[in-house]
Amino acid sequence: MVSKPKFDPRKMMELAIKVMRQSVGESRMDDKPNPLVGAVLVRVDGSSETACRGELREGNHAEFTLLERKCVGEKLDGSMLFSTLEPCLHRNEPKRGCARHIVSARIKKVYVGIEDDNPVVAGKGIQYLRDHGVEIEMFDRDLQEVIQGENRAFFAWARQQAGEKEEKPIKLSEYEDGLGESKIGDFSRAALERYQTKASINATVGSEEFNRMLKLQGLLTEEKDGLVPSGFGYLLFGNDPRLALPQAGLLARAEFSGGKAERKEFAMPMVLIPGELETWLNKVLPNTLDRSQMERTERVDLPFEMIREAVVNALIHRDYDIKGQKCQLVVTRDTITIKSPGGPIPPITMAQMRSFSAPMKSRNPILHFVFARMGLAEEQGYGLTSLKEEAEKLGLPLPSYSMEGDSLMLTIYRSKVAFLTGLTAKVRDGLSEDEKAALELISGRQVVSSRDLMERLGFDERKAQRVLKKLREVDLISRQGRGPSTTYTLVQP
Repeated sequence: MVSKPKFDPRKMMELAIKVMRQSVGESRMDDKPNPLVGAVLVRVDGSSETACRGELREGNHAEFTLLERKCVGEKLDGSMLFSTLEPCLHRNEPKRGCARHIVSARIKKVYVGIEDDNPVVAGKGIQYLRDHGVEIEMFDRDLQEVIQGENRAFFAWARQQAGEKEEKPIKLSEYEDGLGESKIGDFSRAALERYQTKASINATVGSEEFNRMLKLQGLLTEEKDGLVPSGFGYLLFGNDPRLALPQAGLLARAEFSGGKAERKEFAMPMVLIPGELETWLNKVLPNTLDRSQMERTERVDLPFEMIREAVVNALIHRDYDIKGQKCQLVVTRDTITIKSPGGPIPPITMAQMRSFSAPMKSRNPILHFVFARMGLAEEQGYGLTSLKEEAEKLGLPLPSYSMEGDSLMLTIYRSKVAFLTGLTAKVRDGLSEDEKAALELISGRQVVSSRDLMERLGFDERKAQRVLKKLREVDLISRQGRGPSTTYTLVQP
C-alpha cells in the first residue's frame, strides 16, 4: 500500500502569503486599492502549483488562474487548496465565482486565509464550499494578521464603500431577511445616531443616502412595500428588539457579599448596550470597579476593557437560532463570567479558544461589521488578542473558556489569586503555598517550564520539579514535550 505524501499545512499557508505579495495590480482610473491574493494547490501526489491575483491576466482571481489556467484539464480530485482570501461566490456574468470553480475541480479541502470583508457576502463562499462537501480550515491566527495587515488599505476602502451587495442564494442566517411586519420607524434614532457618530458616517440619519448604505450593509432589505429592517438590523437598532426576537439583549447580575445581588436586563438596541452596561456597573459597584469608559475613546483599565470586549463578542457571535436563551454577564468579587449561546464557530475548536490561537471567523458578519466600524470589536475575531493582552498587562490569570450546555462560557479573573477560587475546596486546601504560587504563575501565562519557576519564584531545580509533579497529579496542569523542551500548561475545565 502506497502511503500518501505528507506536507506541512503551515508551510503552504506561508507560501500562499509569499505568492500573495506578487499580485499584479490593475490599471485603474479611480483610487481603489488593489487586493493582494495568493493561492497554492497541493495535489494528491504532494506536488504543488501557485498563482496570485493578476498573474496571467489583469484582474483574474488567484484561484481562477490556478484552476482554470495553470491546471486546466488536470484531474484534481482530492487535492487541497490554500487561499489567502475567502473564495468569491459570485462574479459579473458570464464569469463564475471561484468557489464554484473549486467545487467543479473536486477539491477536497480548502484552507482560507480570512473571510471576505464585505458583510453581506462574508462567509458565503465558505458556506457554499461546505454545502458541497468541501472541508474548510482557516489559516493560523498570526498569518491571518499578516494577510489583513498587508491588505489594510483595500479593506479600509471596501468598508467605506459599504460593500457591493451581491445575489444571495446562500444565507448564513434567517436574520438576513426582512423581519415580519417591522418598518424603518421601528429603528431607534438614538441608536442610529450612535452608529453614525462612532462609525464617522457622513450621510444624515434618515436620509435616502443613509438608508441606501444600511441596505448595502444588510441592515435593511427591499420588500414589495419598500425598505424594511432585516433581522440583524432590528437586533442592532430596533427600539425594543425583544418584541420580535425574545432572545435578544443581555441579562446582567452583580453579586455582593452577604448573598445580595443586583440584576438588570438590557433590552435596548444592541449598539447601545455597551454604554448602558458601563453606566449600570458604575452605579451598582461604585467602590470596586474602575470608572473608566468602556468604549475605545480613551485608555481603559480592568475590568471595563475586558468586559466590553467579552460582552460585545458574546452578542456578535452568539447563535441566534437558539431562541430560548440570552447572553448573560455575572460579576462577583473574584470573577466576571460571560455566557453566549452557541459553541465555537466552525471550524474553530475549543482548544484554539483556550490557547488564544483561534483564527478570525465571524458567525454573524453583519453584526460584526457594525461593531467593528464603531471601534467596539476586533476585526472578524473573538477579541482574543485584546483579552489576552489586557490580562498579561495587568499580571492576571488568562481568561478561560468552557462549555455549559450549549453555551460558550468565558471566565475573567479579577485578581492574581482569583483562579484558585474556582478549584474545589479539597484541591485548594491540599496545595502548599509554593504550589499555589506556581499555579498562579502558570495561570497568567500560556506555557511555562521548570526554568520559569526557578527564575521567577526562586525555586531550585528539585523544588520546581516537585511542585510541577504535584500539580500534574491533581490534574491542574499538563505536560508537553520531553527533556529540556518540556513545558506545562494549565488544564482548563
